[in-house]
Amino acid sequence: MSDTSQEKQVYLDYQATTPVDPKVLEAMLPYFQGTFGNPASRNHSFGWNAESAVDASRKSIAEAMGASAREIVFTSGATESNNLAILGVARMYKPKGKHIITCATEHKAILDPAQYLGKEGWEITILGVDANGHIDLDELRSAIREDTVLVSIMHGNNEIGTLHPIAEIGAICRAKGTLFHTDATQTLGKEEIHVQDMNIDLLSASAHKMYGPKGVGILYVRRRNPRVRLEPVQHGGGHERGARSGTLNVPGIVGFAKALELCLADREGEQKFVAGMRDRLQKRLTDALDHVHINGDENARLASNLNLSFAFVEGESMLMGMHGIAVSSGSACTSASLEPSYVLRALGVGDELAHSSIRFSVGRFTTEEEVDHAADLTIATVKKLREMSPLYEMAMEGIDLSTVQWSGH
Repeated sequence: MSDTSQEKQVYLDYQATTPVDPKVLEAMLPYFQGTFGNPASRNHSFGWNAESAVDASRKSIAEAMGASAREIVFTSGATESNNLAILGVARMYKPKGKHIITCATEHKAILDPAQYLGKEGWEITILGVDANGHIDLDELRSAIREDTVLVSIMHGNNEIGTLHPIAEIGAICRAKGTLFHTDATQTLGKEEIHVQDMNIDLLSASAHKMYGPKGVGILYVRRRNPRVRLEPVQHGGGHERGARSGTLNVPGIVGFAKALELCLADREGEQKFVAGMRDRLQKRLTDALDHVHINGDENARLASNLNLSFAFVEGESMLMGMHGIAVSSGSACTSASLEPSYVLRALGVGDELAHSSIRFSVGRFTTEEEVDHAADLTIATVKKLREMSPLYEMAMEGIDLSTVQWSGH
C-alpha cells in the first residue's frame, strides 16, 4: 500500500505558472457569455461593451507601470511579446544597424529570436554573467556601438531569481542612444517598475505569472522620447495600432488587469509574506543538510525564488523521491541526453552541481504547512540518496574529489 502522507500535493513551482486568483476569475466570467462581443465590432453594443472593457484594462495596466494606454500592445503572452520586441525592432531599425546585445542567462524566448536574427546577418553580442548571475555594467557600456539597435536584459531571472539593476541599465542605454527592452515576466506586479524613471523603451510581461490567466501578455512600446517603432511579426487586420493583428482575448485582458491590480494592492505585504515562506524553506533545508549551494544572488533576487544544488545527488532522482511536490529541476530532459541548465552553466556552476539543482518557488497561496512538508520530504530524499552515494561518503571522509584519479576502462 502506498503511504498516504506521500500523496499530499504541494505546489512550489510558482515561477512556472500561478493559479488564477478567484477574484481574477470572477472579473473574467462575464466576458465569456453575457459580454462576449468582439472589440473590433464597431456596429453594435456587444462590440462596444467589449471594447470599453479592453480600454479600461489597457489604461489600468499602463498606469501600473507609469505608461500611457496607447503604449500597451496585447499579445498571447511574454514569448510573443519578446519576439515582437526583438524581431520588430531589428527589422524596423535595420537602416541604423544590425547589432543587438543580450545576456547569457536570458529566457529562450529572447535567446532564440536573437539567434534567428544571427542567421539572417545580424550581429548578436551575448554578455556573460558573474557567479551571482549579474552582467558587468562596464562591459555593457563598452559593448554598445553606433550600430547597436537594441539591448535586451531581463528584470528577474526565471531560474535563479537574480534581479538585474534595470534602472542603471536603462540609463546606460539612454545615454548611448540605443533602445532598451526588458523581459519583466517574473517581476511585473512584484518588483518596482516605472518605465519612465527606468528608461525602459520596451517591456514584456505575461498574466499567468501573477495569478492571471494563461494565453495573454503585453508589450509596452514607448511612444515619446524616443518614439519606438516596430515592424509587425503577425499580419492581418491591423489590430493593436497595426502592431499585432488578431482578435483580442477580452476575458484574458480583463483578467490580466485585475491580476495586476490585486498584486499592486498590497505589493509590499505580499512580497514580505512570499520572501518569508522562501526563507523558512531555505532555513529548514540548509540547517538539516550539508553541501547545499544557493544558486543566484542571495540578496538581489525574486522573493519567490529558491534555487539550490544538493551536492552528490541527481536532480532527476530527487524529483522522483519528492513525490507530490511540484518543483522544477535544473536539468531539462532533451532527446536522449540530460543537459545541465544553461543558466547555471553561465554562472560557472559545474555540471555535477547543476545536475543536482532544484528550483523551489513559493507564492500567494503557499502555507507554512506546505513549506514544512516539502522541507521534510526534500531532506529525507537527499539523505536517502546520499546514503547510496560513494562520492558523498568520500567527501565525508575528507577526500577532495577534484584530486581523485579515476581509472578509465
